[in-house]
Amino acid sequence: MLSEGSSFMKGMALGGIFCLLLSLLGSFTPGMQSSPEDQHHHHHIKAPTNDELQSLSEPQMVELSQKVRVYCVIMVQPKVLVYWATAKDTWSKHCDQAVFYSSESAKALEAVDLNEQDEWTKLRKALKHAYDNSGDLRWFFVARPTTFAIIENLKYLILAKDPNEPFYIGHAMKSGELEYVEYESGIVLSYEALRRLVNVFKDEEKCPERGRALWKLSEEKQLAICLKYTGVFAENGEDTQGKGLFNSKSVSSLIEDGMSKNPLDVVEGCCSDLAITFSGMSPNQMQVMMFGVYRLRPYGHNFHDSLIFFPPEGSDND
Repeated sequence: MLSEGSSFMKGMALGGIFCLLLSLLGSFTPGMQSSPEDQHHHHHIKAPTNDELQSLSEPQMVELSQKVRVYCVIMVQPKVLVYWATAKDTWSKHCDQAVFYSSESAKALEAVDLNEQDEWTKLRKALKHAYDNSGDLRWFFVARPTTFAIIENLKYLILAKDPNEPFYIGHAMKSGELEYVEYESGIVLSYEALRRLVNVFKDEEKCPERGRALWKLSEEKQLAICLKYTGVFAENGEDTQGKGLFNSKSVSSLIEDGMSKNPLDVVEGCCSDLAITFSGMSPNQMQVMMFGVYRLRPYGHNFHDSLIFFPPEGSDND
């Protein structure tokens, strides 16, 4: 009897140690060794205030509005054609260049065939293609087709930012010691950040094309690890009140959250009025968003925006 009890206690102890190891492993990021210079907390990237814009001359504002141009990298799959078609018909029209990247060829819609099923390898190939084919575009926005983006608000956020500096912006998250930008709500990269990333792609030790870890990391974390090796860190996009601009939920979900948290002021409790992305949306919800954002206007209201972002030349956007 004593022997059985002893065996039971040993089993309990070993089980506890195993659980502790799993817990520690869950907060550990493979392939990264922390050093003092690596200790970094993400910045909070904010758009310029109205006062800052008012200090600019009209020619300066026109120059700025024409200077900020965005290459949209939209990752799609043939099996979800309806999302692909909806993204193509709605918000992507507002990109200066929108390119769809697919895991395989599809006859129904035009896309770059990456001939790849692995999500991380597919993303690498798409970013390398975007870098090689971007021309004079200096900002890159990476999204899934279930994301709805308001590109004009993105341009406003990065208006005064220099694309020759390394920016990696979105909804910043943290996993253990690793800070990364959530893929679901969209990822913004400046030209310099993408240039460094494409260069580190060549280093299999720092940024392997096929993960060598015991467990598979998501592509958003793989991206953050590779960027960290080049000195580029995740930065959280916010408005002047500190509200996040990149949302991992749909508008309806955010409104429901706002109603439960602040029922007397749902709008204030919901989201920023300069929000850039909403995620997890159905094709029908995207069409409704398109109508609300770009077509519906309350008569008699003039919002007096200091800047106008004109549509890309030859675009049929709203």
